[in-house]
Amino acid sequence: MSSTHSSLHVHLVFGTKERVPWITQDLIVDFHAYIGGCAKGIGSLPLAVGGVADHVHILLGMGTSQSVANIVRDLKRESSKWMKSRRSMEPFAWQEGYGAFSVGPIALEEVKQYICRQEEHHRERSFMEEYRMMLEKAGVKYDPKYLE
Repeated sequence: MSSTHSSLHVHLVFGTKERVPWITQDLIVDFHAYIGGCAKGIGSLPLAVGGVADHVHILLGMGTSQSVANIVRDLKRESSKWMKSRRSMEPFAWQEGYGAFSVGPIALEEVKQYICRQEEHHRERSFMEEYRMMLEKAGVKYDPKYLE
């Protein structure tokens, strides 16, 4: 082939360190917009960014030369800088790990809607309940001691 074609989409999930609710209502809209801008800046296509006070969900299209680990590293680094510049509480940090789930073209709209309705979801279940469900639905084996 004389050109490269791809459809690579990933649903990323990561939480604040120790699940501290640092992403407050007064910052959440701008914070999510900033994360979307960071994704564009590193060559990804942000399709949805959402979450609540202790975690974020990002649906994005990846370029063929990008790696999930590098995308997450860059998004965490830049969003941490932004949050620290807006808050007097310097200890803001993300947890070390993250979830990355592949999304096929048929499921993109469903995942977008799921991300946009995060506040609604978390009236009924915690982040950890949600995350366990995501892992199980994706068939990811995990040791519960590493989720706490």
